[in-house]
Amino acid sequence: MSLKQHVHDLLAVSADGDFHSRAVDLGILGLIFLNVVALTLETVAPIHALYPAAFAWFERISLIIFTIEYVLRLWSCTADARYRGPVLGRLRFVFTPLAIIDLLAILPLFLPLLGLDLRFMRIVRLLRFFRLAKLFRYSRALRLLGRVVLGKREELASICIVLITLLVIAASLMYFVEHDDQPDKFSSIPQTMWWGVITLTTVGYGDYYPVTGAGKFIAACIAVLGIGMFALPAGLLGAGFVDELQKSRGDRHCPHCGERLED
Repeated sequence: MSLKQHVHDLLAVSADGDFHSRAVDLGILGLIFLNVVALTLETVAPIHALYPAAFAWFERISLIIFTIEYVLRLWSCTADARYRGPVLGRLRFVFTPLAIIDLLAILPLFLPLLGLDLRFMRIVRLLRFFRLAKLFRYSRALRLLGRVVLGKREELASICIVLITLLVIAASLMYFVEHDDQPDKFSSIPQTMWWGVITLTTVGYGDYYPVTGAGKFIAACIAVLGIGMFALPAGLLGAGFVDELQKSRGDRHCPHCGERLED
C-alpha cells in the first residue's frame, strides 16, 4: 500500500476493526468537542478573563491541527477513484460539501493575515462553528439526515414556497385589518411578517397581537393553518428516514401489502 493510500484510509471514516483509523477519528472528534466547549466558555467573561492566553493558544493549536488534516485530505484524495487526477480530481474534492466545511473551519487562521478590519474579524469568529459541522463526516445519523434532506429537497422546497406564500398573505391581511387601530405595531407589511412568523409557528410571543374582531378571526385561522403546514415537513422527513433505513439494510417491501420484494 502506498503512503498516499495509507493516509487516505487513516483519514476516512473508519471501518470495523480498523484500529488506527478509529483512533484518528476519535482524536478529531475529541478536538471538535473541545473546540465547542472552549468557544462556549470563552463567552463567559469571568472565565475568559482568567485564562485568555490558554484560550488563544488552544485556538492556534486547533487551527494548525485542522489545517494539517485538510492538507492531508487534499493531498490523499486522489487515492479515491472519484477524485482521480492531480488537478481536476482535487478540484472536485475541494467543492464537495464536507471539504467546504473543512475549509471554512480553518479560515480564521488565514484571514487575519490579509489585514482585514477588526470589526469584520468578529464575524469571522462565527466560522468556528463550522468545526461542529465536521461531525457530519463521522456520524452515521447526521449523514443519514443529510441524505434524507437531499432526497426530499424538491418536496421541501415546495413546502417552503407554500409557507412563504401563506406568510405574505397572512401579513397583508393583518396589516390592512389592524393598521388603523395599531399603526405603531402593524406599521407595514414587512413588519407584520414578524407577527406572521410567530403565529404560524404557534410560538405567540405576545409582543403585539390583533385587537379587532376581524384581526382575531384571521389570527385564529392562521394559527390553525400553521399547525397543519409545519406538520408536513415533519411527516415528509419521517417517511424519508424510513426509506433510507430500508435502503441501507437492503430491505424493500411493497408499500401496499408490506410483503418483501425480491430482486
